[in-house]
Amino acid sequence: MPDNRFLQRAQMEFAYFSGAFRLRQREVGGAGIILRFERVRPARSARFQPLKSREITPQFLHRTIHALKRWNYDIVGIDEACRRAVTLPERRRFACLTFDGSSRDLITHAYPVLAGHGVPFIVYLPTAFPDGVGEAWWLALEDVIARESRISLMIDGRERHFEVPKASDKYELFDFLSGWMRKLAPMELSSAIKDLGRRYSVDLAQLSRSTSLDWNDLAKLAADANVTFGAATVNYPALSSLKEAEAQREMAMGKAVAESAFRRDVRHFAFPFGDQESFRRPHVVMAEEAGFASAVSTISGIVQTQGRTNLHALPRIAWDGRVRSLRMMRVLLSGVMFAPVQPTRTARD
Repeated sequence: MPDNRFLQRAQMEFAYFSGAFRLRQREVGGAGIILRFERVRPARSARFQPLKSREITPQFLHRTIHALKRWNYDIVGIDEACRRAVTLPERRRFACLTFDGSSRDLITHAYPVLAGHGVPFIVYLPTAFPDGVGEAWWLALEDVIARESRISLMIDGRERHFEVPKASDKYELFDFLSGWMRKLAPMELSSAIKDLGRRYSVDLAQLSRSTSLDWNDLAKLAADANVTFGAATVNYPALSSLKEAEAQREMAMGKAVAESAFRRDVRHFAFPFGDQESFRRPHVVMAEEAGFASAVSTISGIVQTQGRTNLHALPRIAWDGRVRSLRMMRVLLSGVMFAPVQPTRTARD
């Protein structure tokens, strides 16, 4: 969602109560939508929650699935979503549920809801995390800033100091440091977050392992025919921070490890982080060349029909967990809030 959430909320409320979203849905709604979720867990009361926009509660997930059924969406898997993206329009639009990352919340809080509804969904897995060697640097950064009022670290070769006595200061620093870290090459990022962890007593390895799915958890999911596994590289780097050969290796190795673990083809890919700064057009081509049938981003939009949407740069609607209004979700899913995009048919277009 845009930075000015209050303005967009007002626009969406107007679209809902005026009925504009109903009138225009047939025109702009396309074949359907791909919803993106990251963490599903009970609400917390902590004042500092910089990642709250990426979380929803199990209750909201239940309400969302129930509402999609009531609104006459076909809840489909990613293979069916891709099929509908290249065929003539069908009578009902589809909704595809996707989950990014390897958070253990998926098995403890999300899966009971999904299994109870009997709906298909896909998990995009960065394979270093169930192996116990992935680094959830964003969680370590959140932990340090939440506890400290003065923070020091090396940035671009020099020591920097930050005073963060208030929650607003902490949010500002988290945005600044997470943006900086995402742009670092993997070795530099690992060094930076480990340095921060040593200074402020955060065991990055333990934090990452304790919050991530392991292979036993994934084996339970793999036994469910409604679950599809996709790849999201090995270490979950922003591909734009890598050289091309490194990006190709991350994609290929992530696919190979997942296929070996699950003993099945892994045909779908998610760009790590998935926004416009985290991957470029060459990475879209790489995804096709790596043998993936599709690749999803976190760029908002509707999936069009008749091949007008590039299957290797599929848009997804990443729901903002700070908003728990089904009215707002219905407006967003209608497509009226998204500007028209130039259609592309292949990764090279």
